[in-house]
Amino acid sequence: MSPHTLDHAAASEVFNRDEPRVDWHDETLWWVRQKRDRAAMQLPEWEALREAASQIKHHVLSNLDTLLENFERKAQENGITVHWAANAQEHNEIVWSLLHKKGIDRMIKSKSMLTEECHLNDFLRSKGIEVIDTDLGERIVQLRQEPPSHIVLPAIHLKKSDVGDTFHEHLGTEKGATDPQYLTEAARQHLRETFLTRRAALTGVNFAIAETGGFVVCTNEGNADMGAHLAEIHIASMGFEKIIPRADHLGVFLRLLTRSATGQPVTAYSSHFHRPRPGQEMHIVIVDNGRTTQLGRPDFRNSLKCIRCGACMNTCPVYRRSGGHSYHNAVAGPIGSILAPNLDMRKNADLPFASTLCGSCSNVCPVKIDIHDQLYKWRQVLAQEGYVGGIKKTSLQLASKVLASPTLFKLSFNAARTALRIAPWAANNPLNAWSIHRELPDAPKDSFRQWWEKNRK
Repeated sequence: MSPHTLDHAAASEVFNRDEPRVDWHDETLWWVRQKRDRAAMQLPEWEALREAASQIKHHVLSNLDTLLENFERKAQENGITVHWAANAQEHNEIVWSLLHKKGIDRMIKSKSMLTEECHLNDFLRSKGIEVIDTDLGERIVQLRQEPPSHIVLPAIHLKKSDVGDTFHEHLGTEKGATDPQYLTEAARQHLRETFLTRRAALTGVNFAIAETGGFVVCTNEGNADMGAHLAEIHIASMGFEKIIPRADHLGVFLRLLTRSATGQPVTAYSSHFHRPRPGQEMHIVIVDNGRTTQLGRPDFRNSLKCIRCGACMNTCPVYRRSGGHSYHNAVAGPIGSILAPNLDMRKNADLPFASTLCGSCSNVCPVKIDIHDQLYKWRQVLAQEGYVGGIKKTSLQLASKVLASPTLFKLSFNAARTALRIAPWAANNPLNAWSIHRELPDAPKDSFRQWWEKNRK
């Protein structure tokens, strides 16, 4: 099998060693999923909204060239400078050049999964630029030198005691403190000085409107506004799929986004940026980074409809019990497992297999992405391209021959049943991954076919 920097199954094994924490992680995310259900059921038109969002995004993916050109023209008329980046390196170079030109070596940044995808923080650090993440969850994991484990709830893998220990070490709070209000106040005081002294701010983009040339950033803490409103230069990083045609369409997505993400009626702050304030520079960097390739894959192009709500993660039984870091990708969970192989098939070949294919992710997706179907299709592509392990490949080839021949099927299962009765340890042993957390039942004397032939009348 192709070498991975990290394998999901192996990383999950590490996460699963702390069973109480796994149970807590599972229950916490399921609680968020239940909040989503209650919020969705309060809207009789919920399914109509999902269908409308899906159709709008379908239109977007079919007309990206025109919509992006319209957005660029309108944004430039508004005084925004538009940049285009073919990949992560170009994106990072553009951001750095803007800061370098103004002699800025310290920047604040609100939550942007695109910058995680591009590894912007590491790049800027290598250039001597300090980046402070201002979303509370992002700041917590940044202090711990960890990546986010969830696209909406970046520190969901941490308990209050973990946050207390982190703040005690880095912010000087009282040792052992776990009171959320106390810890949040400490973070607020810490970030206030940062907001007031940084000359550059970077935000993500939730929705860019082709009709107006403006864009919308959604946060629950107002940190994007605090940064952008005080800074001399506002840089917005945007994947090109974030475009929507008209301002009228915003209502559809804003009603779906936070209900799907956290069960809230609406995001606390939905901030609209259309032009720089007098004396400020505003730049938007539109990034491809593999999205064109995904757009050209008919089976997977619908994954570009994603609005990054995280609902598929909150409901996924594998994600809840394996943790976000086990996915070794900026976007974890089911949707990340579709996006990641497009970026690097060799490195991320394990991720589409990190799913039960139960379909719960597709059921909650606010834009109706057929997530579990795409995961299944990725498995087929990866197998055909030779990115599955030799044992799995040989096993599946053997299974294909056995299942295709009634005679082979009958002989094989008779032999297996006999072997299990005589030597059950051959299957129930630590070398068989399936038996580590399971006990195989006693093998029956007869197969179902034999039972049927004896008992049918």
